[in-house]
Amino acid sequence: MVKIHASALNFADILKVQGRYQERAEPPYVPGLEGAGEVIAAPAESGLTVGDRVAVYAAGTFSDIISVPVEACLRIPDSMSFEQAAGFQIAYGTSHLALDVRAGLKTGETLVVLGAAGGVGLTAVEIGHAMGARVIGLARGQDRLDVVRAAGADLVIDSAECTDLKAALRDAGGVDVVYDAVGDAAGEAAFRALRTGGRYLVIGFAGGRPPVLPLNHALVKNIAIHGLYWGGYTTLDPQVLRASLLQLFAMFEAGQLSPVNGQVLPFEQIERAFALLRSRKSVGKIVLTM
Repeated sequence: MVKIHASALNFADILKVQGRYQERAEPPYVPGLEGAGEVIAAPAESGLTVGDRVAVYAAGTFSDIISVPVEACLRIPDSMSFEQAAGFQIAYGTSHLALDVRAGLKTGETLVVLGAAGGVGLTAVEIGHAMGARVIGLARGQDRLDVVRAAGADLVIDSAECTDLKAALRDAGGVDVVYDAVGDAAGEAAFRALRTGGRYLVIGFAGGRPPVLPLNHALVKNIAIHGLYWGGYTTLDPQVLRASLLQLFAMFEAGQLSPVNGQVLPFEQIERAFALLRSRKSVGKIVLTM
């Protein structure tokens, strides 16, 4: 049992509330997919003790106290706050599994991140930079672009002003890996800018719809398309997921990762938190404190 101190919002929470998520939850239910807090009770054989600071990945984290499987808890570094830990697992875990395990991103390759100022996008910029890639970040507005650049992007593009993304990316030298959390027209344009042997990562559709990808290009240019649903790894390959998170916590302790919480709000402002997430104007993760 864990006393929750902070819980993060994810785009999946909006879809779940609307009944549009791939894993439906019939009302009434408690939202929230990840959080952080301290253990208040644990089985003797669990390896956890009362007072341990943990990150939790389980449905229903918008709670004061939650009962979760032992494997859904991971101890967090002493230097990591509950607010940082609350939004760490899904965002950083998604980007690390996508870039390292699925895409095999290599030092010196060019990575473009669509929606680079969002909750998962910023983590892709950070991790891509830490892996030695040349990172191009796409976001809307100068303030958000500044945050993306500070996270490690070598080049930033304002999506509000770019009228031909495919041409802009080709002019920048082309792309080896596309990290697409947006979809829609931007996803298709970035796909068309991929070099031969490129990899396209399907992360989400914050733009409203999946992109229409020309699969003949994938065939002729030997492009690989990888879908990445981080939560699915809890059953697909839980060992890989856990190893990824432990590596990410080590990167945090080494100072390679600096989680950005766009807004930290008290739980009583949950409606405002959802409105911020829907607006796509927040930078980094939105976190609720209990």
